[in-house]
This record gives sequence, structure tokens and C-alpha cells, in this order.
Amino acid sequence: QVQFVESGGGLAHPGGSLRLSCTVSRNRFNIRSMGWYRQAPGSQREFVAKQSNAGTTNYADSVKGRFTVSRDYAKKMVFLQMNSLKPNDTATYYCYVLFWTGSSEVDDWGQGTQVTVHS
Repeated sequence: QVQFVESGGGLAHPGGSLRLSCTVSRNRFNIRSMGWYRQAPGSQREFVAKQSNAGTTNYADSVKGRFTVSRDYAKKMVFLQMNSLKPNDTATYYCYVLFWTGSSEVDDWGQGTQVTVHS
């Protein structure tokens, strides 16, 4: 079973910064991309950012210019640098991994880390 270790969540003031980290281990399949989703109370889980093995990054419009996703490929880690935080960034953030089984793609999520932004 894939193991996720997420860290870096916590409390920030509006305009502040936080950096999330996620390490994946015990994966059977090769990683194709890694990134982050988030879910606010009463809302559906939504895409935040991802980075492919080729280095291509994608961001939700709501975080473009404020958040930066990056990876350490050798250590199977993904990071999310969050700057200029807003109260509506408050959510549980989930590390996301897309695997390639050899014949299909399979995705998985970590257990989540809480980010709270308020003054």
C-alpha cells in the first residue's frame, strides 16, 4: 500500500505563507505526476496544482501567481509553496499522485493536512 507523509500545514494570517511537503513510498507503480488537491468544509475536493515527470506544471486559476508546485523526483517528494494566502485558501490539502501501471493510470491521495488562513 502506498504510504504518504504530508507536512507543513497549519495556521497563517492573510498575506502569509506556508509550504507543504509530501513524500511517497512503498509504491508499486511508477509515478507519472504529483500535486495537490484541497477540500474546504461543505465543498467538493478541487484541483490545486500538479507537476508532471516532464516538469510541466498546472495550476487552478484561483492559485496562479501565488502558489508554486515543485518536486524532488529522486526522493518522490512534492512541495507546495503557498504565498499571499487568503481566507478562502482554508481547506484540507491532499497530496496527489498519478501512477502508471504499465497499461493504465491510477491515482491516489494522502490523508490530508489542514491549512487555516485567518486574522
